[in-house]
Amino acid sequence: MCGIYGIVDRTDRRIPGEALLDRMGRTIVHRGPDDTGCYFGRGAALGMRRLSIIDLAGGHQPICNENKTIWVVCNGEIYNFQELREQLKSQGHTFRTQSDTEVLVHLYEQEGLDFVKRLRGMFAIAIWDERCERLVLVRDRLGKKPLYFRQEPHRILFASEIKSILQDEGTSRRVDLNALREYLALGYVPAPATMFEGIQKLLPGHMLVAEKGQISDHSYWDVDFSRIEQRKEEEWIERIREKLVECVRIRLVSDVPLGAFLSGGIDSSFIVAAMAKLIDQPVKTYSIGFQGEDNFYNELPYARIVADAFHTDHHEIIVRPDVTDLLPRLIWHLDEPIADSAFITTYLVSRLARESVTVILSGVGGDELFGGYRRYLGDGLRRYYSLLPRTLRLKWLPGLLARLPQDRHSGWKNTVRYASSFVNSAEWDPATRYQRYVSVFPPDVQRRMLGESAEPTGNDSSAVLRSYFDKCGAADSLHQNMYVDMKTSLPDDLLTLTDKMTMAASLECRAPFMDHELVELTSSMPSQFKVRGLSMKYLMKKAVAPWLPAEILNRRKRGFGAPVGAWLRNDLKNLVHETLSPAQVRRRGFFEPDVIGEIISSHDAESSDQTDSLLALICFEVWCRIFLDGNDWQSTTQDLAVSAPCGQL
Repeated sequence: MCGIYGIVDRTDRRIPGEALLDRMGRTIVHRGPDDTGCYFGRGAALGMRRLSIIDLAGGHQPICNENKTIWVVCNGEIYNFQELREQLKSQGHTFRTQSDTEVLVHLYEQEGLDFVKRLRGMFAIAIWDERCERLVLVRDRLGKKPLYFRQEPHRILFASEIKSILQDEGTSRRVDLNALREYLALGYVPAPATMFEGIQKLLPGHMLVAEKGQISDHSYWDVDFSRIEQRKEEEWIERIREKLVECVRIRLVSDVPLGAFLSGGIDSSFIVAAMAKLIDQPVKTYSIGFQGEDNFYNELPYARIVADAFHTDHHEIIVRPDVTDLLPRLIWHLDEPIADSAFITTYLVSRLARESVTVILSGVGGDELFGGYRRYLGDGLRRYYSLLPRTLRLKWLPGLLARLPQDRHSGWKNTVRYASSFVNSAEWDPATRYQRYVSVFPPDVQRRMLGESAEPTGNDSSAVLRSYFDKCGAADSLHQNMYVDMKTSLPDDLLTLTDKMTMAASLECRAPFMDHELVELTSSMPSQFKVRGLSMKYLMKKAVAPWLPAEILNRRKRGFGAPVGAWLRNDLKNLVHETLSPAQVRRRGFFEPDVIGEIISSHDAESSDQTDSLLALICFEVWCRIFLDGNDWQSTTQDLAVSAPCGQL
């Protein structure tokens, strides 16, 4: 695990500057505090920061082939490296280390650009082939590891984090306005765009090749929901259970201590159960709770049930964080604003785990594979809803729900929130209905915020979401929704914040549910085994039922986030009004102050839950102060502490 970065300069095969490469590396030292390495050749320079996990003594990067004509740096882990290593040795390749990274250079020698199809793991890889002056950038299939690049007429810069690329003084810090619109729609910036004009994300499952002035970007893998296999339920249960255990087992290879995040949900609980069966010592588990919050948001009791059931070495952190202190630091680590409070909880529990382990296993991705989101219930609910009289559906119910208070941190008010979202989108087509479920700001609000007077051109809040709906070959709307999630919110929200927040604590995170073989297996499973009626994760629950306590199997769905909505109405009210004051919004110049004021008032009055909207706006403003205004996160923290002194919860 590490951070990678580099420069390819085609101007007369110039050797890139050492000072720039050094700055690129020092900026992401948190990703690899144990070691650093670099390569300089005509036309290219590669660098890495290493967090030592496998072959602690011999895994130094960059790594080259026998005659030093091919060089590689890799961020991630290759879980099948031992098998590949033996095959390559039998084909005559010589290995100097025990690391998984060395497999890459020899596999590339052997199979060329097809080498990536043999890999099972999480990775962002850069290969420099001196023989043909070729740069190869590769990102893993699901997007577990990030990789950014900036393409110029005669130069390419790449890195694990945007802030490394920004060390180049000639790189612009202008906002990409199309990316801003997508951020307002989704609460994150979907690939390939970033919030920075001219800097791109390499798409998951893609390979970029730059050779002698020509650049190509192509997909080497995609999830396919069009090949559904018809099997008996019992056979699916056995196949899923077997593959799940395998995915956990291969992620236990480590030369340093490892543990597991434990929220008490089905996904993380299964991982802990599997680890307990596979290792001969107590599993180290880590959970988080918040002081002063009611039981609606408290998951610690469920985590304790699992910890007790499997006799884990359990660690808890019960926090009352100073959000004004955390936000600038975490947004600096994120590189881009994300309106998902899970980045706060992920960082805090990562910091706790790093005190005793270097590798952590996470349940991220289970909902996308097995049908764990409430928005996946839309079709089932709509069948019953359509039986109601049209006047009741179109007039009376929307009007009634609009008058009731909404708050995601209260049981019945949260039900009202979900009901309102469903009713207001029930008459739309599946793609538009999905967009309304996931949108932070609906299209009409986006236009008002941006001061756009043009007539609306459609109901889409995000052009990227629509493009993936058009691309998906799935026959039913559940699999269409899952495909879009796997191409957008999973890599660009959940996996991004998981990577950035664990790396901020110098902690490697492994995600068994994000194994591409498991994804391929579940994508061939019929929809009725994922969501049946109003039952989510139908077959997943059956597969893990023999292993987990009944309280875990039957508990209500809860996201891994923080009670931000309640904070914004109370202790963080000053932060809201300082960062989003009319004067500050007007000075920033992106949004209409009156519209922002309406959003704040609506949330304060509980007439609608605007948690995601306000978090999106606050994070964007803090991001602007750091990345556009040129302030470091420390001075931004000090400014917020002075101007919004009630940020301490």
